[in-house]
Amino acid sequence: MSLSFAIAIYVVLWWTVLFAVLPIGVRTQGEDGSVVPGTPASAPTTPRLVRVVLLTTLISALIFLGFWIAIRYSLLDLEALIGRK
Repeated sequence: MSLSFAIAIYVVLWWTVLFAVLPIGVRTQGEDGSVVPGTPASAPTTPRLVRVVLLTTLISALIFLGFWIAIRYSLLDLEALIGRK
């Protein structure tokens, strides 16, 4: 697996995991009963973006590690998946 392919796979994994992790543990202003004027009731009260980014990075790294191990030890053959064989 080339470096550019590995980076591309990691970036796609990271963004996919981000959208899966983003809503976890979010409390909206409507749920808290403290809607700031000019914002929708569905806006988060405390977004905790640093926690979301760190959790996304950790989960993405673990998924990528599993993917890399599968390719490194020939558990997954990329050439056969793309149809080059």
